[in-house]
Amino acid sequence: MSRRAASAWRIHRHVEVADDLAAQIRAGALPAGTRLPTHRSLAEKHGIAVATATKVYRLLTDAGLVVGEPGRGTFVRDLSGFTGLEPLRATPARRVADLSFNQPLAAGQGDRLRRALRELAAEGDLSALLMQEPPGGRSRGQAAVATYLLGHGIDVPPQRVVLTAGGQQGLDAVLGAVTPPGSVVAVDALTYPGVKLVAAARRLDLVPVPVDSSGMDLDHLERLCAQRPVSAVYCTPTLHNPLGFVLGAAERLRLAALAERHDLAIVEDGVYAFLAPGTSPVATLAPERTFYVGSLSKNLAPGLRFGFVVAPQHRRESLIRTLRAGSWGTSTVAVALAVRWLTDGTVEQLEVSRRDDARHRQQLARAELAALGYSGHPSSYIGWLPLPEEVRSDVLARQLAEAGILVTTADAFATTKSVPNAIRLALATPDEPDLVGALREIGRRIRLHLPSA
Repeated sequence: MSRRAASAWRIHRHVEVADDLAAQIRAGALPAGTRLPTHRSLAEKHGIAVATATKVYRLLTDAGLVVGEPGRGTFVRDLSGFTGLEPLRATPARRVADLSFNQPLAAGQGDRLRRALRELAAEGDLSALLMQEPPGGRSRGQAAVATYLLGHGIDVPPQRVVLTAGGQQGLDAVLGAVTPPGSVVAVDALTYPGVKLVAAARRLDLVPVPVDSSGMDLDHLERLCAQRPVSAVYCTPTLHNPLGFVLGAAERLRLAALAERHDLAIVEDGVYAFLAPGTSPVATLAPERTFYVGSLSKNLAPGLRFGFVVAPQHRRESLIRTLRAGSWGTSTVAVALAVRWLTDGTVEQLEVSRRDDARHRQQLARAELAALGYSGHPSSYIGWLPLPEEVRSDVLARQLAEAGILVTTADAFATTKSVPNAIRLALATPDEPDLVGALREIGRRIRLHLPSA
């Protein structure tokens, strides 16, 4: 064999090995959850270099066929579609419990809506509700939100409030306004999946920062800012999704100071903050550079699609232009309902009941899963469950879906290539009996695989 032929063989050898393994995975010869050989063992088996074996696993990872976990190995992924950023929503069985999304509704909210619509129909010129809202909203809606925020520690004039069609649109508009394509945005290594979708659509470079149950590693963020031109940092300091922590006061001050020193925009997600009142938002510490994104999806109704951004005054116009270029604004009917419920005390009443409900559901989850490593803030609708090596998250998600239970696997939240073997549980949607039944079924399936079982 000539040198050129030998070189070409070495170049393509990793593709051949990867194709062979991919065929075995797709044919079921290597079922989901199978631990593949170490890089060194794979290299010895196929007569290739360890570096070439690493390329093999990189190809399989990029194809979505395997997942690697540092210190644990490389595993075949389940290909049923119930994992990842956009998982299947239809289950093979009758739906028992959806623990993948939080869509809290209280008893009697349908009656509230019926009364509110009747009152709107009886007031003034109803045809006005068919007119278009301007980008960012009108003064009445902005004032209602500004007044509401006073009760949550944010004191801003109505002019700094920009109304949006939900928190996700607000997040998209903010990142579109302050981060041109190619910009570096620092995020937690486990973060809200919506920011990953926005980053992909707007071609932003999400750079992960290590995170644990106490918050973002600010030392790492400091080093990152010294090494790369970071434009913004996205964070959820109050009731993080998915880890559930509340960032401490000292860390909030340090984050604000770090952003000032490195001229970063802070995008603060406050959608769940109403569940843990009394904590000062980062926006109060760095108002000139923080965009506070909120909505009424968790405290009022997820289908209302009403959100808001508190923006620095000098960035407001760029935010309005971004909204105008997109979907323009929110629904006039949605704004009318939101303003009514913000001003008549409905939102405040529902927040009190939601807080009680979240605490109760966390107690139920801890009672069923604490012995398995479950964690969740006492006031949160979110729980995090690391899994033992014997239980693969993607396989468990598929098995639960077959039983009518939907959960979210850690890869939906990961901004790193190495993904924790864990699932996130959203506790707000099912009725209590269905929630308890689902939690028990999750615990049962995990315990089946434990050595002690």
